Amino acid sequence: MHVAPVGGTAVQDHVALAEIELCGELIIAASAAEDRLSLASIDEVLRVAEERETD
Repeated sequence: MHVAPVGGTAVQDHVALAEIELCGELIIAASAAEDRLSLASIDEVLRVAEERETD
């Protein structure tokens, strides 16, 4: 069995970290909502409109 070395070899995948952060924000929004999130609410949480405006 091969075990990765500890310390100093951390690899950061910025895209993956951003996706994890957005998933967390969706989970928080969904848990705070009384009903299912609408598509507009999901877009707001994911900041989809902001992305479209910058393109």
